[in-house]
Amino acid sequence: MCGISGIINKDNLEVNFSDIKNINDLIIHRGPDSEGFFFESNFAFGHRRLAILDLSEDGHQPMHYMDRYTITYNGEVYNYLEIREQLEQVGYKFKSNTDTEVILAAYDKWGYDCVNQFNGMWSFAIYDKVKKEIFCSRDRFGVKPFYYAEVDNKFIFGSEIKQILEYLPQRYVNKNILADYLLYSLEEHTNETFFEGVFKLTQSHNLIYNLEDNNYKTFKYFDLKPSRHLVKLKESEAIEHLGNSLKNSIALRLRSDVKIGTCLSGGLDSSSIAALASKMYTDNSGSKFIAIHAKSVENKTDESGYAEKVSNYCNFDLSVIEPSLKAISNNIEEVVYTQEEPFGGPSILMQYFVMKEAKRLNCIVMLDGQGGDETLFGYESYYSFYFASLLAKLNIVRFIIDFKRLKVFKVSKRRVLKGSVAVLFRNQLSLIEKKYRSKRVLLNHTLDSKRYTDIYSFQTFENFQKREIMVRNLPHLLRYEDKNSMRHSIETRLPFVDYQVVTSAISYDDKLKFKKGFLKYLLRKVVENLLPKDIVWRQNKFGFEAPTDMWIDANIENIKAEISRSRIVKQFVKKADYSNKNILWKLYNISIWERIYNVKID
Repeated sequence: MCGISGIINKDNLEVNFSDIKNINDLIIHRGPDSEGFFFESNFAFGHRRLAILDLSEDGHQPMHYMDRYTITYNGEVYNYLEIREQLEQVGYKFKSNTDTEVILAAYDKWGYDCVNQFNGMWSFAIYDKVKKEIFCSRDRFGVKPFYYAEVDNKFIFGSEIKQILEYLPQRYVNKNILADYLLYSLEEHTNETFFEGVFKLTQSHNLIYNLEDNNYKTFKYFDLKPSRHLVKLKESEAIEHLGNSLKNSIALRLRSDVKIGTCLSGGLDSSSIAALASKMYTDNSGSKFIAIHAKSVENKTDESGYAEKVSNYCNFDLSVIEPSLKAISNNIEEVVYTQEEPFGGPSILMQYFVMKEAKRLNCIVMLDGQGGDETLFGYESYYSFYFASLLAKLNIVRFIIDFKRLKVFKVSKRRVLKGSVAVLFRNQLSLIEKKYRSKRVLLNHTLDSKRYTDIYSFQTFENFQKREIMVRNLPHLLRYEDKNSMRHSIETRLPFVDYQVVTSAISYDDKLKFKKGFLKYLLRKVVENLLPKDIVWRQNKFGFEAPTDMWIDANIENIKAEISRSRIVKQFVKKADYSNKNILWKLYNISIWERIYNVKID
């Protein structure tokens, strides 16, 4: 796990050492163990290393192979041992025990198709001296970032936006993305960023840069498709299949030459990962599995009791931190700087504190439960789409049975029913647009509704799940995870985001994902003998929830004062409901982000 940098001069001039050094230094937190550089006639690679596999100098990057290839790479290919064995059988030789060298050999063997062999998370750039091109790739779900821009006859790429900003003469807000954030809470749904002119390589895509004509192209290498044979599995078969898939995913993600721990909110996802991983880890290392929980000082969002119950049941070494309201206030600017773009809410700070504690405990690798809700049907907001899909198929009997058994926590049955009808008979966008524009916020900006058609139009529940995973919800959670963890030089690994687990999860029959009134029914069955019953079958869920209401109430005057100084808010927002804490947080977040990054509005 590392950080990458790259500068290509289109005018064929050499890259100055200070230029690549400066942007590489901006991401020292992503790789504090060592740095490296590679220079060719008109481009340069930079690298910061966080040593996880093969801690020796053999893992130094940029890494060279066969006197033809050079790579700068961030990520982990978990199945590198299996790929290595396959390559050795056809004559490939290896000098190190790293996955980096395996990637280079795989590229020599399979070319662009090598990424289809990988199970993991990655962003990398490989220079091919013979082809005179640079092959770049980002993993299937975008766990690892890859940002780029074309500025002043240069193509610049890196692991973080701040590297690109060094070359922008002025930093302007992307007004379309800003509107998407304020109106619909969308952040990672396109390849655009909040900064005008700064882009990200879309997940599941490769980028080929031709060094001879200085043109580049991108293309998709992976499409999330269900396995049709899995939909036919009986309940017992699906439970066994999901259990085995998760165990395999976790086993791969326990490959490490440094200490591993886990995030533990006390919810089903993180508890399931922790329970499944702990036995494997303890059997292999002889040590107790370390779990970290962030406790909210607000009673209604405090889940520490659940985390402690799981820890006692599974015999973890649990570390509980309890950030005060003052600590949250003191770290907001740091987290805004870390995230680089506005984000959903103060709960992101709780994750930040967890990663800070992991650093203190020297847990360089942390498992986490991101992706469980999107893949296994875990949000109450998904009810409306599920029941709409039953109505669309005229499956009235199942609709009635499932609706009667429905167990709700944050939403009412009446709201679910109204939402189901709305989803089926009207474009969901029109409802959301009306709600937000008339009641919460009104902008000095003309919206292009075509931007939202694919996000809010209802098709099938399968397509809805794919959209949640690839476009609407999971991508911004992965961004939060990467930025918060790497700010503390921590690598997080996400077993639910293994592409084989994801493919399986969307493939199972919908009636097994939601059964007997329970969300994530299959996952509950997988772990029902590994966790306390009241953890397995609990309905209320929060995650690492911040004491948002308490914090906003305690800081309301400072929040409003910060917003009042924002030129972006003054020019862009015509009207806003300051009594709505969600809107208030967003405007405050924008104001701090604008000030820290000196962002202007055109």
